[in-house]
Amino acid sequence: MKSFQIACLILSLVVFGCQTEEKRRSNEKTKQYITILGTAQDAGYPQINCNKSCCRAFYEGEESKKLVSSLGLIDQTANKKYMFDATPDIVAQARILREEHVDNGNVVDGVFLTHAHIGHYTGLMHFGREAMGGKRIPVYAMPKMKRFLMQNGPWSQLVNIENMTIRSLSKDSMIVLNDNLKVTPFLVPHRDEFSETVGYKIEGENKSALFIPDINKWGLWEKAIVEEVKKVDYAFLDATFFQAGEIPRPMSEVPHPFIEETVRLFEKESRETKEKVIFIHFNHTNPAILNSHPLQDSIQNLGYVFAKRGMCFPL
Repeated sequence: MKSFQIACLILSLVVFGCQTEEKRRSNEKTKQYITILGTAQDAGYPQINCNKSCCRAFYEGEESKKLVSSLGLIDQTANKKYMFDATPDIVAQARILREEHVDNGNVVDGVFLTHAHIGHYTGLMHFGREAMGGKRIPVYAMPKMKRFLMQNGPWSQLVNIENMTIRSLSKDSMIVLNDNLKVTPFLVPHRDEFSETVGYKIEGENKSALFIPDINKWGLWEKAIVEEVKKVDYAFLDATFFQAGEIPRPMSEVPHPFIEETVRLFEKESRETKEKVIFIHFNHTNPAILNSHPLQDSIQNLGYVFAKRGMCFPL
């Protein structure tokens, strides 16, 4: 465990550049942090029935599998671990939490859901009697998301036989996990067929983060994303697509802020602000999902960060 903490420290220092010796010592003492559990859009990488070069690269051994977008929130002081979203890759992600972060006998101490699209809640099925037969695993959900789970099978069975316990969230209302960790959901515009969609503000003792894996377009949000990023230390932002024309269908049907659009919004901001942006939730067609790509390099040279599984961010 000690060696892993050191590895996390090194990763965070590499990602965010040179820091003062005082800050380095502070990071060494940090027991609360965010870790990247997955980076891919809902359907993962490689994606089913994809014969394009993007996914062929995996089958030809040139690229590694990418787990679906999720954050882990770790509190080693309280010996707790939390997930943001229950993805189709929850089996692997729960194992990562146990083996690399906190092994306290629980699969997870809480799951915070963003919305009811397949990559963000369907992992809950593994809590059921066909799988682990969970016992009152806390699942945090907004009102429409809660109703969706309680009124539709098979999710309702998980509630009825208490594999999981739904804990209610309200927009802009803080959940206090302990003295050092707080989580606040906020509404964002998205394709809300079955539930509302939220992002989260995660606050630690020293630092804070935004997590917005899905949003339609930044201009449709009531808040200004540039100003919101300036208020925190890290911002894990929707980067589903790199640019227009990436998929062979009208992209208005699946609106997301392109990486190019987000970069243009921050064009006149300081490098310090740009370095807070960590792109996540990459579609399989997005060159940013690959281990390396010239388009990634051009954006990283400006200061932006591309999420990779295993990265750690001290709070």
